[in-house]
Amino acid sequence: MHGIETTVESSLTDAEVAVRGALAAEGFGVLSEIDVAATLKAKLGMDRPPLKILGACNPSLAHRALEIDSSVALVLPCNVVLEEAVPGRTSVAIADPRELMADEAFTALASEAAELLSSVVRQLHDQA
Repeated sequence: MHGIETTVESSLTDAEVAVRGALAAEGFGVLSEIDVAATLKAKLGMDRPPLKILGACNPSLAHRALEIDSSVALVLPCNVVLEEAVPGRTSVAIADPRELMADEAFTALASEAAELLSSVVRQLHDQA
């Protein structure tokens, strides 16, 4: 799957603060948070580099999408993945709504959402 991606020169913790701020600036809130590294450690005793999944949602866009087809709830919220594979460098990848909602009925809405999420990535670079 293709995503809207960037890498920032900061720890996952600092990148998460920046991502949350950029999401909020574009009307998105974080509805869920999964600390994958902590879960794997707790459940399987496995160590891995820090990896978090944030479930981001823009209520206005979600409402409009659900009005078109309620089955779109299968891909809500939009995943934002932060991974610190190298200390001090964090990869940020956001699921591209154009791929998640490929039906023609969602073309305009998915493009609008993708533009807002692309703005999140641009903001991360502007803060650097």
